[in-house]
Amino acid sequence: MTSLPAPEWTISPGLTDYDTALADMEARAAAIHADAGGEHIWLLEHPPLYTAGTSADPAELLNPQFPVYDAGRGGRYTYHGPGQRVGYVQLDLTRRGRDVRAYVSALEGWVIDALALLDVAARRADGRIGIWTDDAQGREAKIGAIGVRVKRWVTMHGFSLNVAPDLAHFGGIVPCGIAEFPVTSLAALGKAATFADVDAALVQTLPAFLDKLGPTD
Repeated sequence: MTSLPAPEWTISPGLTDYDTALADMEARAAAIHADAGGEHIWLLEHPPLYTAGTSADPAELLNPQFPVYDAGRGGRYTYHGPGQRVGYVQLDLTRRGRDVRAYVSALEGWVIDALALLDVAARRADGRIGIWTDDAQGREAKIGAIGVRVKRWVTMHGFSLNVAPDLAHFGGIVPCGIAEFPVTSLAALGKAATFADVDAALVQTLPAFLDKLGPTD
């Protein structure tokens, strides 16, 4: 078993255009597949928008008050916007294990571990992909979403974590097709975490995430 170099780590300030992000991911995925570019983890923030996954049901787009993009990832409708940390994770599963289920589970675990450092007890939920916790009213609520695409065994897209977004913006969709559970955020839970705090927690828990994936010979 050989060790792999750490992925390149990028944090973009301000708001990143969604089309720009998609084009960058496609180019990076092609480079990784061709062994012409390294793995990449990109942390950013988008302007308000909705994305439609490959299983999106038009009936779940309740109020298209923001632009709607075809994301090409799995899943249904998701909201991105200011106050939400988005992480695009591009890894080579040919070298880290060709097991998409294991990758998604590890990605969830990474965000859960980072939230633990921010004093949030988060968890998985059987049958529901994403990151879950109890909100201020004691209800089970979604604090983070997972949406991935794997192209020629290179991962694309990743996770979103609600730091302090306008939660009312989620009202334009049925988030991830799950109507019976609310969404929450670090701010709504009374956690005064900044993006820098979140990013530092993700850095600290990154090695454990990568260790769960391999490498493989």
